[in-house]
Amino acid sequence: MRYLTVALAKGRLAQKAMELFEQIGITCDEMKDKSSRKLIFVNEDLGVRFFLAKANDVPTYVEYGAADIGIVGKDTILEEGRKLYEVVDLGLGKCRMCVCGPESAREKLKHHELIRVATKYPNIAKDYFYNKKHQTVEIIKLNGSIELAPIVGLSEVIVDIVETGSTLRENGLTVLEEVCGLSARMVVNQVSMKRENERITKLIQDLKQILREDGA
Repeated sequence: MRYLTVALAKGRLAQKAMELFEQIGITCDEMKDKSSRKLIFVNEDLGVRFFLAKANDVPTYVEYGAADIGIVGKDTILEEGRKLYEVVDLGLGKCRMCVCGPESAREKLKHHELIRVATKYPNIAKDYFYNKKHQTVEIIKLNGSIELAPIVGLSEVIVDIVETGSTLRENGLTVLEEVCGLSARMVVNQVSMKRENERITKLIQDLKQILREDGA
């Protein structure tokens, strides 16, 4: 039996995903060893192996078949735009992708003015403004604290992930428009879905069952 390989986005999401997998009987004791420097963790009995990757890389590993399955945030899936199947909304890490800025920018959005948008997510921002709003904007990619951009006059608004909104409020910014809801998803390689259909389908069904029970 070949291994079913699962790529997990490093950090809290990987931990939460493993808790879900444990609930359906897929465990990996090797991963619990915090001192381990290993990159790949295997459960020989179940024929499953896991590896931790940077969130942005998870969809790439899955598209190219280096991983059969990936667990990653919807924001990363949308931004990376890889060819894969999105099969389960795990409901972990729920938040929103929003257009934010000072209250004064609301009118500019309403009247489709040409504005500058700062974001870590240029593809999501482009899709939202060009394809959904049909508003021409200049998109500036940033990597650090996006909230700075409207404060120092680099951009009128930002497109960013909002959880509680407290950072926005502290900096005099507010949510002006919601782009989409976000949470962690399970994605599957398109070839693996055919080749390992039975095992992957069972895994999907088991996860959905657990999520239904947890949500009940």
